[in-house]
Amino acid sequence: MNSNNNPLNIRRVKGQKWKGEETPSGSPFGGRNPGEQPLCASVASPLGEVGRGAFCRFESMEWGLRAAFCILRTYAVVHGAVCIRHIIRRWAPPTENDTERYIRNVCQWTGLGDMQQLTEHEWPALVRAMARQECGMLLSEEIVNKGFELYKQNK
Repeated sequence: MNSNNNPLNIRRVKGQKWKGEETPSGSPFGGRNPGEQPLCASVASPLGEVGRGAFCRFESMEWGLRAAFCILRTYAVVHGAVCIRHIIRRWAPPTENDTERYIRNVCQWTGLGDMQQLTEHEWPALVRAMARQECGMLLSEEIVNKGFELYKQNK
């Protein structure tokens, strides 16, 4: 398992505090919770930090998955990214990743088309495939569904 309970490698963003996120000592949050902003457009952008401290650390895998679902909601609502191709191009831009390979892998693992318009119903399969691509994690459907339920209860 990912020791940060962050299966999609969500980066920390100054001023962003997720529900269920552990606040590291010496963080820009100063040990306080500045409030969650789930529709923040820059949720997946880096702080310019490098190394392990650049990534969020969650209390449990379910909270890390919930954050991923919140980001998908932001991508859909704010950016109109509702298909695998557009989601992955935002999540893993070509400047940092082999985006085309990432898209192919996610499509193969989900059985969904790259330009197929997704609804929230397909998000658990998408997140499960993205965790596999990001961290090599083969998450169970049960744990992903628990994270999805947590997202639906705590939007």
